Amino acid sequence: MASRKIVIDPITRIEGHLRIEVEVDENNVVTEAWASGQLFRGIEMILKGRDPRDVGLIAQRICGVCTNVHYRASISAVEDAYNIALPKNAEIIRDLVTLALFVQDHIVHYYHLHSLDYVDVVSALEANPEKASQVAKAYHEHPYLSSAEHLKSVQEKLDSFVKAGRLGLFANGYWGHSSYKFTPEENLVHMSHYLEALNIQREMSKAIAIFAGKTPHPQNLVVGGVTSVADMLNPQRLNDFMFILKETRDFIERAYIPDIKMAVKAYKHEIKSGFGRGSGNFMAVGGYSFGKSEQLFEGGVIYAHDFKTIDDFDEAYITEEASRSWYEQDAPLSPYDGETTPFYTDLNDDGSLKTEGKYSWVKAPRYKGRPMEVGPVARMIMGYSKGSKTIKPYMQNFMDATGLELVDFSTTLGRNAARAVESQVCCDHIFDFCSELIENIKYYDEETWTKYVFEALPSESKGHGIFEVPRGVLSHFVCIEDAKISNYQAVVPTTWNASPKDASGIRGPYEESLIGITLADPSNPLEVLRVVHSFDPCLACAVHVMDIKGNDIGQYKINASCTI
Repeated sequence: MASRKIVIDPITRIEGHLRIEVEVDENNVVTEAWASGQLFRGIEMILKGRDPRDVGLIAQRICGVCTNVHYRASISAVEDAYNIALPKNAEIIRDLVTLALFVQDHIVHYYHLHSLDYVDVVSALEANPEKASQVAKAYHEHPYLSSAEHLKSVQEKLDSFVKAGRLGLFANGYWGHSSYKFTPEENLVHMSHYLEALNIQREMSKAIAIFAGKTPHPQNLVVGGVTSVADMLNPQRLNDFMFILKETRDFIERAYIPDIKMAVKAYKHEIKSGFGRGSGNFMAVGGYSFGKSEQLFEGGVIYAHDFKTIDDFDEAYITEEASRSWYEQDAPLSPYDGETTPFYTDLNDDGSLKTEGKYSWVKAPRYKGRPMEVGPVARMIMGYSKGSKTIKPYMQNFMDATGLELVDFSTTLGRNAARAVESQVCCDHIFDFCSELIENIKYYDEETWTKYVFEALPSESKGHGIFEVPRGVLSHFVCIEDAKISNYQAVVPTTWNASPKDASGIRGPYEESLIGITLADPSNPLEVLRVVHSFDPCLACAVHVMDIKGNDIGQYKINASCTI
């Protein structure tokens, strides 16, 4: 039988609009894949001609999920261009907000965006709550809200949804799919934590807003520092922040980590077979310093799963090309010289991608000409391989408990395991940042802004802001001429991971990780969703909503009296 193509458009449970096409052979094995971002990002064009001091408030609109990281990277790019050094307190407050986002994002990703690729919701209705309670205790001595009574109430809630026809976001799952491996009891435990994670998400938003003012789209950053001075100096606000983090830490230790261990056990064969493994090229930039010499993340570049050979990271080797992307300039360019002129070539007459030509609004970033996977798995592998004191003990504990090897994290479920371990690392060490801030205040260091005179700054300059953020390496590049922005480029984590093929035909990480997986039922391609979701896609960052002629796409009126 000849090969055939399967199209999933749109991919749901992500941020933004992503289309995946895969080609399968007669054995339903994926032999080729194409990842296509379906909307244009025009933020770089909007920023041209703007006052550099305003860049943050505009650039953070790249995304409504990870706004504070774009806000921070854009402000930092301008500070780098003007050589403005931050007061330590401002840096700590920025770190507190970003690391709180790490924790929130990872929990939300697994439970609300990805877990239903592994959890059969309908199967949970068949579970024995008493037995499910005992199953939870096999993964933690004091599991999170896992008494038989509580699990029974969760089961009854799910049952009421089904009987009333109100499954909502659970309505269109591949329930009963042969590739689901959890027992009914394990499904019930997961669904209990799924619901509790909604509360964690709300509380973590409060924690972020304490120093960020609000979320999404915070307003606490300015070139030179932060504006949340009153919050920093208020002991109650500091205590509120730490209290929420302690509660969240409890959820991670008693729910998130145990649930990932449960998943590793149930899907161990899938992990060991290398399901969803990519090229093995990993990139991280490191950062988040605390104390006298501690650093949360390590930087470096790994090629082809060679964990013993790690190159230093150098942003000068980053290029973006658009030979397969809907832009005019095809050649690899430094982000400082990057162009964002749209050149849309449309789809085929039958609605399929022109897979031999341009097929995505996502560009193809490369490091020394190679695609790179970024994100929690890159950071955790890098930290373990470099012997990081903040990362290796956590990774080793998880590996000892589950029997995973380092290469096993370079798989679909391995990415989730790395993300869970990273949530532990961030949640535990965020208190070190709090302690340092409190110590500074105790000794009368209340500086939060570096004073500068804009008119005295160079009228021509360029700079970058590069950070590790929840989904991977984020970099913003700015060029300034006549005290205005002359060029701006953002190379975001999902641009790295969702990259289309380049001029040499080399696939991006999404595409490469899909090659070789077997679909149990091509009409219900659950396995494709597992692979793609494991990267935590954020297409709103990689591409953005704007008609190529600058026209409105649509207008919507919201009834303010409605509650959601």
